[in-house]
Amino acid sequence: MADVAAQHTHDLLIVGAGPVGLALALALKDAGLDIVLADARPRAAVCDDPRDLALAHGSRLTLQTLGVWDALSATPIEHIHISQQGGLGRTLIDAAEHDLPALGYVASAGALAAALRAAVDAAGIPVLDETEVANLAPGSDDVIASLAAPGRPPATLRARLAACAEGGLRAGDPNVVEHDYRQHALIAQVAVAGGHRGTAFERFTREGPLALLPKGEGYALVHVVRPDSADALLALDDEAYLAHLQAHVGSRVQLSGVGRRLRYPLLLRYRESAVGTRTVWLGNAAQTLHPVAGQGFNLALRDVWALADTLLRHCDESARAASTASSTSPSASTSPCDLGAPAVLAAYARSRGLDRLGTIRFTDTLVRVFSNDFAPLRHARGAALLALDVFPPLRNFVARRMMFGARAWP
Repeated sequence: MADVAAQHTHDLLIVGAGPVGLALALALKDAGLDIVLADARPRAAVCDDPRDLALAHGSRLTLQTLGVWDALSATPIEHIHISQQGGLGRTLIDAAEHDLPALGYVASAGALAAALRAAVDAAGIPVLDETEVANLAPGSDDVIASLAAPGRPPATLRARLAACAEGGLRAGDPNVVEHDYRQHALIAQVAVAGGHRGTAFERFTREGPLALLPKGEGYALVHVVRPDSADALLALDDEAYLAHLQAHVGSRVQLSGVGRRLRYPLLLRYRESAVGTRTVWLGNAAQTLHPVAGQGFNLALRDVWALADTLLRHCDESARAASTASSTSPSASTSPCDLGAPAVLAAYARSRGLDRLGTIRFTDTLVRVFSNDFAPLRHARGAALLALDVFPPLRNFVARRMMFGARAWP
């Protein structure tokens, strides 16, 4: 590995072969670029990710363009019922209002990674599994990655650009804003009597949101509570926990069983700038969002698509400039397409500023406004939900933002 990696400079190193990194590689597969991915995990670990993803309609369009949608088993969300516990007001968002087959879809993160990996392998893009990128040293012309793999000597790899799409942000990272919501999310698969009928439920409680997302024949549960409540709820047996859920959901749906529960702490962390010297951060390496609006992966996929578009445009411009130079001066030397040039990364950052920060703030505001029992806010929330239900243009604005981002992309 050491000799091969050091022989030349790659166009792009993608750190992380999860859904975000794989999607970027696939978006660039026909560009003639020298791309390599590295992931610290074994391939099987990536494809066995137990979490579920809420995929917005815009994300479906992207995955269709990437050619992996048909290989993915995804459950459509045709209706979203939003309400708050202990207060008036509710709203119903319906796909038919927007002339769409579904507002979004629910799919396994592991299954999505497997479909993307199969497509990347078919495209012949190399992936270095079980290879940790221990350090990135950006310079004026390239970035040098230090690689570590079990049973192999340390190696280095050079690339014009490093796209970091692996792992989450750590406390103390430079240029990082952090807020601890003091909430934990319990996730599980929940069975339902009579079927889900394509309806997702978002129920705001005093401790945080409770979401039931249709998946297969049942629901994927995201239950947000305080850390001490998470301790108590994990200690309950399945029957007692199911009764607790039913009391929060009410009579709208009849839950009939619950699977193994997993627990995740919830933080807001994001880089003020997602670009650096010959480096760009994507997905959880750029921002970690609260799951209240299901926007984390959808935002990441919009970032991926915009980055790929920016890089492809730059390569086209470089090719035209080289062609012009060679026609006017056959002896003129031409430079390769430099994906990590400062102007390229600046153009990408400008294209994503509104949607990225808008989605971060939108999600954070929802958490702060709905995760409390302050009486005036409870009444205001009820009025807001009622307004969404009564005024279709307002409901349409919110729905399109959820499906396509702050710019109603695409």
